[in-house]
Amino acid sequence: MSEEIKQLNQDLAGKRPKDVVRHALENHAAIAVSFSGAEDVVLIDMAVKIKPDVDVFTLDTGRLHPETYEFIESVRKHYGIRIDVRTPEQQALQALVNEKGLFSFYQDGHQECCGIRKIEPLRQKLLHLDAWITGQRRDQSPGTRSNIDLVEADSAFQGRNGELTKYNPLAHWTSAQVWEYIKVFDVPYNPLHQQGFASIGCQPCTRATLPNQHEREGRWWWENEGHKECGLHAGNIISKA
Repeated sequence: MSEEIKQLNQDLAGKRPKDVVRHALENHAAIAVSFSGAEDVVLIDMAVKIKPDVDVFTLDTGRLHPETYEFIESVRKHYGIRIDVRTPEQQALQALVNEKGLFSFYQDGHQECCGIRKIEPLRQKLLHLDAWITGQRRDQSPGTRSNIDLVEADSAFQGRNGELTKYNPLAHWTSAQVWEYIKVFDVPYNPLHQQGFASIGCQPCTRATLPNQHEREGRWWWENEGHKECGLHAGNIISKA
C-alpha cells in the first residue's frame, strides 16, 4: 500500500460512507459507481445527492435474471439517471458458446465465462476512469473480502492514466446496516432478495441460500468454497503487502 493511500485510509477512518463517497466524487475528475446489487444502490442514493449526474455503470452479461433487468430499469427511473450498460464483446462470446456451449462453467469453472461476460467489459470501462466506487463489504466474503480497505490502489485493472483508485465506502458496514438504509430511505432493491437470494449474479450461477448459509454460498455453488470471486475484485485474492 502506498503512503498516500495509507494516509487517506487513516483520514477517512471513522467517517460515514457518504463522506467517503463525497471525498471520492470531489477528488477525481473521472469516477463512476459500479452498480449490480443492493449495496450499490445505497451508494447511488448517496452519490446523486452529492452529484446528480454521477456516472453509474452496470455489467449486462446477457445471463441475468429477468428480475435483475427490471431492477436496473427501476433504479434508472427512480433516480432519473443515465446508467451505462456494458455488454460483452460479441465475437469473443460467440466463439466461447460455439466451442463449449452455454453451460461450460459447470464443467471447467466460471472464470472463462466471467472473463468474457464481465471482466473484459469492466476493463474497457475502467480504462476511461481515474477511480471507481464499489459496494464491497468486509463481511460479504470472509475468504476474500475481510481485509478490504476504504480506499485501495486497484492492482487488477488500469485507469485512463495507468493508476486506478478503488473506493469501498461500505467496507465496514454489515448487511443489516445496508438493509436498514434501504428501508429508511426507500431505496429500490432487487425483488429476488424476497425469494431468498442474498447475493445475486447471473441466473445459471446464482441460487437462493438456506438459513444460516453465508450470502456468497449461493454463488457458483458447484465449486469448492473459498475464493468466491468472478474477477471484478481479483485483487482481493492477492495477498496485500
